[in-house]
Amino acid sequence: MIEAACSFRELLEKVPYALLALPLRIAIATVFWNSAMTKLANWDTALSLFTDEYRLPLIPPEIAAYMAVGVELSTPVLLVLGLMTRVAALILLGMTAIIEIFVYPLAWPTHIQWAAMLLVLLCRGAGGLSLDHLLWHRLAVQSRTTRSINVTNRRSAS
Repeated sequence: MIEAACSFRELLEKVPYALLALPLRIAIATVFWNSAMTKLANWDTALSLFTDEYRLPLIPPEIAAYMAVGVELSTPVLLVLGLMTRVAALILLGMTAIIEIFVYPLAWPTHIQWAAMLLVLLCRGAGGLSLDHLLWHRLAVQSRTTRSINVTNRRSAS
């Protein structure tokens, strides 16, 4: 029995991060995308929520509503594509903190789940199935090529 448990654990340890990050990206993107769609479905109701219920300090309700929808429309697209994933995760983590602190402090069980997913993406990135991975790989290849050319030029100049 212990041997089977160890074998199963070893099998799970071999699951690539890319396969774990993809559903994380899609799951958290869906939460915020759906929120934007709800606001856009009835903008008057959304403005009313920001005016009467959310009441964020320092930001007028109309501006807060536009900012929220802008973030909720743009960052999910970035997350699904795996483009600028860490930036998108950081922005959504900030938004989650604002929602938790100023809007729905009793919804912390939900917000901690969002924060957990976003922290993984912030700290580990989008994974191999992403545009981030492709771009960083390309930049790394270009950087190595440039360094190699510079070293060769210095040697031939000596």
